[in-house]
Amino acid sequence: MVLIIRTEICDLLQIEYPVLQGGMARVSTAELAAAVSEAGGLGIIGAGQASAEWVRDQVRRAKYLTSKPFGVNVMLLCPNLDEIMEVIRQERVAVVTTGAGNPGKYVPGLKETGTRVIPVVSSVALAKRLIRSGVDALIAEGMESGGHVGELTTMALVPQIVDAVDVPVIAAGGIYDGRGLAAALVLGAAGVQMGTRFMCASECVIPQRVKEMVIKARDRDTIVTGRSTGHPVRVLKNKLSRLFEEMESKCVPAEEIERLGTGKLWAAMVDGDVEMGSVMAGQVAAMVKEIKPAREIIREVVQEAGKILHDVSEMAVAR
Repeated sequence: MVLIIRTEICDLLQIEYPVLQGGMARVSTAELAAAVSEAGGLGIIGAGQASAEWVRDQVRRAKYLTSKPFGVNVMLLCPNLDEIMEVIRQERVAVVTTGAGNPGKYVPGLKETGTRVIPVVSSVALAKRLIRSGVDALIAEGMESGGHVGELTTMALVPQIVDAVDVPVIAAGGIYDGRGLAAALVLGAAGVQMGTRFMCASECVIPQRVKEMVIKARDRDTIVTGRSTGHPVRVLKNKLSRLFEEMESKCVPAEEIERLGTGKLWAAMVDGDVEMGSVMAGQVAAMVKEIKPAREIIREVVQEAGKILHDVSEMAVAR
């Protein structure tokens, strides 16, 4: 039996448990998102740099696989942003999470169709700025996460964001199990977002070689590349990451470094190239030990968090 942990984010998003699945480009497809939503969390399709037609197809597939709410993650720097946002409006997607910019331009239109808008933030200044655009909640993502990262850790970032805004805050980055969920709730968050853990969900369609790389990862097997370009990205170490390191150590122009990264996420997550592909994963990769269904992952996380919070409350002594 799963212990009940219900927070304001559950009511806001109409989900059973305060667990969101990260909208990872080339990783989070309709199959994974629907499985997470069916299990009581919020599944999120990663739009990345895909076409509007692909996003529409994925949304409709997710609707076929689940009747529960799910979301789409949109990168605000993608060239066909207007088209993707229009698809989301037309399809009345329940939730949109955004990264790399301010979604303010799209908030009124999305709210007309009942879509909740939740940007990812990595600093207090950005959080305060985005709140003014009328977003519904924020995802405070620490540098432990996979993919594009900021400078603050989750432990330091989350309580600062919580204190700075008056909307629900979702903690992300470095969260793997019930201990992470319990810690996030204690820090004031209303829920968590997990990405790397769901890479090894049974329903995740990335190549088996990538999943095995995550499972074999050790505690120091991730590295942040691209700092010199202004676009730092956390990945699992491989031949590609070593090339990035070498180029940055030699002060190679940012444009040349950026060219090296072109198409490398597809190479990893679609073609299964774990040497010259960009295997974006967070520091908790070392904790992932097996592949299991999304439902089992969520059940374990929520159940463990409930037990921890119960045990901690039992330890409290009235004075």
